[in-house]
Amino acid sequence: MLLRPRQKRFVERSLGALRQHANSLAVAPTGAGKTIMLSAVAGEMVAGTGAKACVLAHRDELTEQNRTKFGRVNPTITTSVVDARTKCWKGQVTFAMVPTLARAANLDAMPALDLLVIDEAHHAAAESYRRIIDRTRDRNPDCRIYGVTATPNRGDRKGLRPVFSNVADQIR
Repeated sequence: MLLRPRQKRFVERSLGALRQHANSLAVAPTGAGKTIMLSAVAGEMVAGTGAKACVLAHRDELTEQNRTKFGRVNPTITTSVVDARTKCWKGQVTFAMVPTLARAANLDAMPALDLLVIDEAHHAAAESYRRIIDRTRDRNPDCRIYGVTATPNRGDRKGLRPVFSNVADQIR
């Protein structure tokens, strides 16, 4: 799949930020192709390596959408799913539902990750997300945290700085 020029620049800036920082947030409006871009970033980070990644989403339909589009962008990278029905970490990239993964038994089963991608990253300040992020960092302090959102401002005014100290790019 070919990225549009602005999507390609977004991916390049995100990769550069992740190489320089332990975490990074990227902001793009609805319709910009966030799922395609996060798939390109994750694929680039793990392709040809033994690295493990997880892509978080808060709804079933987003988990499935992310996995499907990731497969279109990265057809040679194996994937698996952790959700209410399936709890499998065999793929190089696992697509996980936050409410499921945030449970203690499921967090205990999570392997060390090299990349944690958070779709709809404005949710990252929530307690369930923080449990996952903290466990990920405990297992591998070098794990990169990458978030993508259209709306970085939360209604409850909780900031995202405890999770993301850097903004890689922002499409307006």
